[in-house]
Amino acid sequence: MKRRTLLLGSAMLAAGLLGVTAFHGPELLAGYRFMNALDQHYASYETNGGAWPQPQDACSLCHGVRGQPHNSLYPALAGQSAAYIQAQLQAFAQGTRHSAQMQPLAAALSDERIKALAEYFARQVPRVTDAPPPDDALRARGQASAAARGCTACHGETLSGGPVGPRLAGQGQAYLLEQLAAFKRGQRSDPSGAMNATTASLSEEELQALAHYIAGLAPSTR
Repeated sequence: MKRRTLLLGSAMLAAGLLGVTAFHGPELLAGYRFMNALDQHYASYETNGGAWPQPQDACSLCHGVRGQPHNSLYPALAGQSAAYIQAQLQAFAQGTRHSAQMQPLAAALSDERIKALAEYFARQVPRVTDAPPPDDALRARGQASAAARGCTACHGETLSGGPVGPRLAGQGQAYLLEQLAAFKRGQRSDPSGAMNATTASLSEEELQALAHYIAGLAPSTR
């Protein structure tokens, strides 16, 4: 009798578990998959940039996760050369490049931290920030202007970064236009003076065309 009662109780418990599983199974499975994906995300996060919290997380508000923004007003850091990022952070810190936002942030960084940030962003995969609306005539004009002024000599064959120039391909159109205009007006300069000389003769329409063309280029990975 006791054995029959035990078996009956076990059967009822099993049936109850099966019923709960049948009713909540999809939710339990979804929860398991979510937690597994989260574990994989954090494993990748720590492998890529070290233990949480990572210093570069503070940069994501403007420059996007892993240095790839979704706002065309901010520069993409992903895929830039470490030497270029390091030089720009040092320029902000020393006040030779001006930005109300970046100067105090860069000034608070040690040389070791600047180097670590530069190396982190350099190894991230770059993408197009915001593909501009199609305009074949504007794109063709920008492409011709880039070719005529030998932009690839400094910025690489695909404008994805060269020995002395940063990655331009895929940067936000608004950011590119702002920087080109700053070089033209002398509000920004580069050590060689090449950008100031190049942009000095460009009309506002040519600046627009260049920014449009370059923003639509898919950056290549090194």
